[in-house]
Formats: sequence, C-alpha cells, structure tokens
Amino acid sequence: MAQDLNSFSCTGRLTKDNDLRFSNSGMAICTFSIAVNKRKRQQDGSYQDQGLFFECVYFGKQAQGVSPYLMKGQQVAVTGAFDVDTWQDKNTGAQRSKNKIEVPSVTLLGGQKQGSQAPQPQRQQTRLQTQNVKQNPQQSYPTPQPQQMFAPQPPVAPENFEDDSFSDVPF
Repeated sequence: MAQDLNSFSCTGRLTKDNDLRFSNSGMAICTFSIAVNKRKRQQDGSYQDQGLFFECVYFGKQAQGVSPYLMKGQQVAVTGAFDVDTWQDKNTGAQRSKNKIEVPSVTLLGGQKQGSQAPQPQRQQTRLQTQNVKQNPQQSYPTPQPQQMFAPQPPVAPENFEDDSFSDVPF
C-alpha cells in the first residue's frame, strides 16, 4: 500500500479575531479563519483577485500563548493537515461536514499596524518581576517592555583581562 501525504501550508490574513476555548481536560483550543488571495485570469486578459478561506484549529499551550496576537488582519503562515468535522444537524437530521486545518505551527508575519499596540504579555512580565524580587528583594527592577524582553543581549566581557582565573586555559 502506498503512503499518502496530508500536508497544508499557506500564508494569509486572519478574517476575524481568534476564538480561544478550553476543553473539559483544560487543553486550549484556538480557532481562527484565514483568507488567501488567488489571482485568476479572466477571458478578456485582465486579472481578478479571488479569496480562499480556511478554518484553522490550533491546540495546546502554544495556541494559548499566541492567541492574544491572532487579531483580524494579522498576516500569518500556517502549516498543518486537512481534517473533516462531521455532525448531524439537530433540526433536519441531515449529516453535515466541514473541512478544517489542524495547525501544529503558526508563524506571525508582518509588522504592527499603525496606531495599534501589541498586546502586553502580562503573565510573562509578572514572572520576570517575581524572579527579580526573589534574587534581591531590596533592589527594585523596572518592568521590561516586550521589545526589550526578546532583544538579543550583547555578550558580557570580564572587566579585568589580567585576572589570574584565566591562567588555566590551555591555549
């Protein structure tokens, strides 16, 4: 029997803000919809943009972490696999189905829109403040801004290069 491949990858924009819910076991379930533009050539030679829409489902802690950033208009790249939800309609009793994409990976693309502010990762800032207080309760530390938290830090060099502690280095 031949092995099949169920793979999906695209880049698009969110059509609305995401919906974050939790299962009975506490797992985060983030659902969102993306639109992907497709350019189609008309008979007269002109081109017309056509929108393709995909419903996506993202599970777990990563979904909960990225949820505040999945807002309408945000450009994202998703990879995943096609799946089908089936259910019976309560009113008509007919069998219904809906295609969806189960997403194990979401990449946020594009910059911040003008005039909008990125959501503050409150939980991470609180954790950083708590760690700093535990290290030295007498000293107060400023709360880092989101762009500072993830900025690469320059390497710290020793203040005195003539220190004898480096004499054990074999070169």
